[in-house]
Amino acid sequence: MTTLKVYNLEKQEAGTVDLHDQIADATLNPFVIKDVVVSYQSSLQQGTHKTKGRSEVAGSRKKLFRQKGTGNARAGSLQSPVRRHGGVAFGPVPRSHEISVNKKIKKKALASVIAMKLKNNELLVVEDLKLPDHKTKNLVSILQNLKIDKALVVYAEEDRNFVLASRNLQSLKCVHSSGVNVYDVLSCQNVIVTKDALMDIEGRLLK
Repeated sequence: MTTLKVYNLEKQEAGTVDLHDQIADATLNPFVIKDVVVSYQSSLQQGTHKTKGRSEVAGSRKKLFRQKGTGNARAGSLQSPVRRHGGVAFGPVPRSHEISVNKKIKKKALASVIAMKLKNNELLVVEDLKLPDHKTKNLVSILQNLKIDKALVVYAEEDRNFVLASRNLQSLKCVHSSGVNVYDVLSCQNVIVTKDALMDIEGRLLK
């Protein structure tokens, strides 16, 4: 087990927490991380793009003129893709862009990036996120004292004052421990996680 220090929001030590070595000492695997990030980003695509094919555009299905004797090239209906206002050949249709990734791979990637943040001293474990008020300027002062600019905040129990104070800060992203993912961890320089949230993440990764 790896012992981590737990701090309060005033950056004072408030105890320790043990993290399993399977997570704290996880090997960094760029290929696994890349697969999980690509899967996450592809799942965000709506896939609602659509064009009309020749069977969907308006117009008569009748052959425009007889096959022979007119001197013109052979022509079918108005819906042909080569004609103006005709259908689109091989156009996009609504579909899912999602790329499935095995659950074990997702767990391995998340443990890998958490271990990386630990080794780089970019993960801060706090006792809780309880604030006396919901003023943003007070939260900014706390972050300056912690020397944190852009951070991902992971909580197990939501504090209303913290949510209200942080929602105007673009440099902070708050997520529940059940919704933390590899992309969010990588996109933020620092990770602030509560003690309870870290235990919840550890339990899901070791399951």
